[in-house]
Amino acid sequence: MLRKLPWIAAALVLVATLLSGCGAGKNADSVVKDLTKLSDKMDSYQGSGVMTLHTGQQPQAYKVEVWYQKPNYYRVALTSASRDVTQIVLRNDDGVFVLTPSLNKSYRFQSDWPDNQGQVYLLQTLLHSIAVDNSRQFAAEKDSYVFNVMAGNYQNGSFARQKIWLDKSDYSPQLVEVTDTNSNVLVDVKFDSFEFGKKFDKSAFDMQQNLATPKGGASTTGAVPDGASPDASGKDGTAADPATVDPAVGTDGKAAEPVVEMAAIEPDPLLLPQGVTQVEAPFDVQLGDGEQGVMLRYSGTYDFSIIESQSKDRAVSTLAQTKALDLGFTVGFLTEDDTQSLSWTYDGVDYRLTTVDLPHEEMVRVAQALVDQSGK
Repeated sequence: MLRKLPWIAAALVLVATLLSGCGAGKNADSVVKDLTKLSDKMDSYQGSGVMTLHTGQQPQAYKVEVWYQKPNYYRVALTSASRDVTQIVLRNDDGVFVLTPSLNKSYRFQSDWPDNQGQVYLLQTLLHSIAVDNSRQFAAEKDSYVFNVMAGNYQNGSFARQKIWLDKSDYSPQLVEVTDTNSNVLVDVKFDSFEFGKKFDKSAFDMQQNLATPKGGASTTGAVPDGASPDASGKDGTAADPATVDPAVGTDGKAAEPVVEMAAIEPDPLLLPQGVTQVEAPFDVQLGDGEQGVMLRYSGTYDFSIIESQSKDRAVSTLAQTKALDLGFTVGFLTEDDTQSLSWTYDGVDYRLTTVDLPHEEMVRVAQALVDQSGK
């Protein structure tokens, strides 16, 4: 019996060495402390990967590129994998912008985004979700620390929990899965690269420079082409007064393009709110700015209408009292009064959803139900 003890001791040492090598020496509390320090000292980062929305009948994949620079500069480029459509959400000292470079189109609004809402592809959101959940679940895998926590400050009420994989070496995000109460994955983000301490050029977070970037692309250094064209307002980025613009003449003094009728882009009926049906066939409407659009009306459990129109190929910046509403594939602009109006642009079409009683979560679902639907 005594002769076996050296072998047992050697085996225990080997097991301890293996456990130490795979990171078993750190528990949840020690990792959370490290993450808190990381969040406090983080100056900048650049990450990229693929975000997939599983909320429709078919998964919708988007390439996502995220830039962050302290204290509050953000640039998020979202590109549809199926349609090669890029939109950029940008925050700098001038406000928050949603840009469509291919249309030379920009919208500006006052918002605390992303401070007032979580974003699954932002490291700040993930770290905050881990820190505030005292009932967090923790596991150490070969190369990752894995946290299972309550969903962060997301606007989608269907988001219940999220599982976050962080690299053991530097705590960079590897994978995020957001699930509903039945553990169905609604959104996942798979990062293929992530770099802390990224040095960006001065133009990296400039609105006009990003608007001039072809399809929203940019170099890894944050450099973008010079020679950005001014928006419709001229210098300060605010919208031109509609009363001073002749609808027959563009803001550049050239004759406006003739109105082109468009076919309605109808939402996937299987993704509409339960108990809602289309009231009538889509019909043409004349918009206040002299343009033509298409209206779709729905009624039942909720009542709402959708107006669609072709986006003009010029920048039209606006500054209004609006809220940001995360649609997954872009950010929409929400105005709330007696009625609620949600506006967004996707693949060359401007959408405006108007309702009195449709909840925000359902508004997001309707917007997502229109993605990649044919019509124009």
